[in-house]
Amino acid sequence: MFDVVRISAFKDNYIWLLRKGGSAVVVDPGDAGPVLEVLKREGLALGAILVTHHHQDHQGGIAALLEHSRAEVFGPAAESITGLSRPLGGGETVRPASLGIEFEVIAVPGHTSGHLAYLAAGHLFCGDTLFTGGCGRIFEGTPAQMFDSLSRLAALPDETQVFCAHEYTESNLRFALAVEPDNQPLRDRVAEVAACRSRGAATVPATLALEKATNPFLRCSEPAVRAAAKRQGALSDEPVEVFAALRAWKNSF
Repeated sequence: MFDVVRISAFKDNYIWLLRKGGSAVVVDPGDAGPVLEVLKREGLALGAILVTHHHQDHQGGIAALLEHSRAEVFGPAAESITGLSRPLGGGETVRPASLGIEFEVIAVPGHTSGHLAYLAAGHLFCGDTLFTGGCGRIFEGTPAQMFDSLSRLAALPDETQVFCAHEYTESNLRFALAVEPDNQPLRDRVAEVAACRSRGAATVPATLALEKATNPFLRCSEPAVRAAAKRQGALSDEPVEVFAALRAWKNSF
């Protein structure tokens, strides 16, 4: 098994470092500085970099990290990724030699056209596709693509731990509560997250079971969510139509 280290970057980014023995893999290193600090402090050798998508806050630190290591760089073949040495399209199983851990590569387009997620031993590193309490904006894909990607992730086991790349939970849940004000598990989660943030603690990761109970973007078949979407212009109860209306609403919330 491996340990996961949360590394904060920029205003609200999380870089994830997976550590096993003296080896490490990092996911979405938008900034090299804090990663290099952890590697030095813990005496770790960086063997691989996993990139979910091309946005700079997810890959901006790769060049500097490669100055200090010969790490393999795994990422979407369909996007421009610095130092990419292992291009992926989804559906592969990869095993970075340095860590000896298998990752299932899942194609999740929508936020960007080639976005990937990585699953290892119940740990889901999903970049900006699924957020705790929400989902990413649709920049390069379509609502149907994003809905399909989220559905693919929602089909994973309930105990799956969701490691997204931003601390957006509190604001996402404000929107979720506007969608489903009578959802008691959601109300409970809002209170728990508020207490957590008041202490300066992180709210990520969260279980997929909790997301399915409280995240409106994974609940597009629920009557209350369908009704809220219709009030925002959804033309039918079809889940993709509900999702599209919710995402458009969230964009201006």
